[in-house]
Amino acid sequence: MPHRLIIIGAGGFGREVHDWASDAAAVGADWTVAGFLDDNPAALDGFGMPVGILGSPRTFEPTGDDRFVCAIGEPQDKLRIARDLRSRGARFTNVIHPTAHVGRRNRLGTGLILCPYSVITTNVTVGDFVSLNLHGTIGHDATVGDGCTLNNHTDVTGWVRMGEGVFLGSHASVLPHAKVGDYARIGAGTTVLRSAKPHTTIVGVPGKRLRMFESPPRRAG
Repeated sequence: MPHRLIIIGAGGFGREVHDWASDAAAVGADWTVAGFLDDNPAALDGFGMPVGILGSPRTFEPTGDDRFVCAIGEPQDKLRIARDLRSRGARFTNVIHPTAHVGRRNRLGTGLILCPYSVITTNVTVGDFVSLNLHGTIGHDATVGDGCTLNNHTDVTGWVRMGEGVFLGSHASVLPHAKVGDYARIGAGTTVLRSAKPHTTIVGVPGKRLRMFESPPRRAG
């Protein structure tokens, strides 16, 4: 019998993943989509979904027939929730849409989401809980760490080294041999030429660090 696939996160991306997973099941993936985990029991109200909320990811008890995928976009939240569930026995699977292309000689983690027309080329290393959205590409010999979220039309080119929990906005590009540190955030349309330090936000073409301006000092009296 097919496994029950449970999607963590019932927001917009979760509803998309429901459809991509259903497409994969239609061509032979060994699951049926059973429902969602979300802290908001009304998250699906008004959307006409064929399955509902099964409970909260904080309290749900996995069984041996369950398989999970985490459809949360924010990398820190995604990793925290997915790792907590895995520590309690949850078994994750990869949701790969039938139109996605995965080349040869790659090393792929678990809990991946590869959306329609996404591409992983060759000799790529991808960690756990990574999502690659519509038309996103990871080029040859690149490394992508756990929990990264790569949005629509992103381009990770050859030999890139990307740390854990990186967020790439739509149409962002990381050029060959560039290094992106843990939990860096790359804005939509940004091009990273050489590097992005950990826990920084990079925007623009070429990408530059976004600096927060300090509040002016208060006058005495």
